[in-house]
Amino acid sequence: MNIAHVMIIISFIFCAIIFAICIITGLYLFYVDRTQKQHPILRNYPLIGRVRYFLETIGPELRQYLFNNENEGKPFSRNEYQHIVKKAKYKRDVIGYGSVRDFEEEGFYIRNSMFPKLTEELKMDTDIKVTTNRYLLLKEPLFTERKEVLEKEESPVYLLTEDDAIVIGKNTKHPFILKGQIGMSAMSYGSLGKNAITALSEGLGIAKGSWMNTGEGGLSDYHLKGGVDIIMQIGPGLFGVRDREGNFSWDALMEKNQIPQIKAYELKLAQGAKTRGGHIDGEKVTEEIASIRMVEPWKSIDSPNRFKKFNDLPSLFHFMEEIRERTGKPVGMKIVIGSMYEADELAKQMKETGKGPDFITVDGGEGGTGASYQELADSVGLPIKSALPLVNNALIKYGVRDRVKIIASGKLFSPDRIAVALAMGADLINIARAFMITVGCIQALKCHTNACPVGVATTDPDLQKALVIDEKKHRTANYLITMRKGLFRLAAAAGLDSPVQFTREHVVYKDKNGNVLPLEHLYQSMIHSAK
Repeated sequence: MNIAHVMIIISFIFCAIIFAICIITGLYLFYVDRTQKQHPILRNYPLIGRVRYFLETIGPELRQYLFNNENEGKPFSRNEYQHIVKKAKYKRDVIGYGSVRDFEEEGFYIRNSMFPKLTEELKMDTDIKVTTNRYLLLKEPLFTERKEVLEKEESPVYLLTEDDAIVIGKNTKHPFILKGQIGMSAMSYGSLGKNAITALSEGLGIAKGSWMNTGEGGLSDYHLKGGVDIIMQIGPGLFGVRDREGNFSWDALMEKNQIPQIKAYELKLAQGAKTRGGHIDGEKVTEEIASIRMVEPWKSIDSPNRFKKFNDLPSLFHFMEEIRERTGKPVGMKIVIGSMYEADELAKQMKETGKGPDFITVDGGEGGTGASYQELADSVGLPIKSALPLVNNALIKYGVRDRVKIIASGKLFSPDRIAVALAMGADLINIARAFMITVGCIQALKCHTNACPVGVATTDPDLQKALVIDEKKHRTANYLITMRKGLFRLAAAAGLDSPVQFTREHVVYKDKNGNVLPLEHLYQSMIHSAK
């Protein structure tokens, strides 16, 4: 018997063994499926029923990558996601052939001017330049590896001039002065991992003129890494500013106040995706995170629905005054609006008491979160394009608009969306999930599981290794710089020399029938003279 015959016999025996294993496994699974009592489909259709559950499990991925068209996916469509990625990775924001927007649908449009501004006419700080890394795409063949090179590029950062700089808390001892209108919304260390927070901090620091909100999880060393300005958020759980019993601690607050990067404080009353206290699963609460938040490690944390220290606007304003007086820094609040009545009551109390916030963050119901409940995320709280005008109108109505700055958030991830929000009354813009995408988020929708496959929304040290800080920080900077550039480009198209000049007269609303209504007329009926 020669070697060839031996190899044939061995191959036959190997195949027979594999076949036998498959048969035995199939019979075993058939028996298990027939006798189990949990899944009716498996009792009636053993084995084949397993194919159904397999397809159901991978269904989200199939829809995301194969079956949804470019504009169908949620929370962000593939088209929206790609626009963010291209800004971050390639520093590119150019499209070809034409828009994919459905122009038959209703929507907001920016009024263009017959005589737009030239680049040299724009009121823009062109002196500050930074160098970032961006990818240059050389070739994108179908079957072979994409060819791209990493190159350094120096560019302006497209900041406002000193004259147009936005001042929060102008009457405080230490006002917060901003030359950029876009910053990072509240994202806690714990909800995001240390690599993600560090990359975001360093990227925002590179781009300059921005800010980073700590989220209610408290201030971490990773928020401070990039030297970016910080808005420290204080939530109902008082994480980072409490004692071991969970009571508010002035000593802890004043210790944080010594950090120069902290420019303002924000009291979180609610968040768009969860108008309730925050939540973080125990598996994310490492010893380090527990130390920062002053809680027990490895135990799930639920913030109260509201601050125990106050339960109405007068007591809230009193607490704000105390923080402002002791720290010398601006104090704001983060809210979700459900109707015009809440906005009216807030503005009315500001007028009657002469007190209140230095800034109001209006979070739309379409905003994101690390963990929430479906019924809250879907149905509690108005989206930003409804909530923002209500707050702005109320402040105007009671004559207190000049005392407060408005920060808007809720899927404002592109220059045109930002321009519309500015026209509706916002002074500044918060962005969260788009910044997550710049550091690698693929919308796996597993933020609440600590199993984020790209190392963004996880504290698992092995998963976090996927996120390389030195590469992703430049993507964050590129995205922010490109967004500012686009915002100035829109201002120029509207005949404005700065995006701070956007008002309601610069936006129109088109309904399904093609009728056009100026924004100032759309909301004019909601504004009444204060009595």
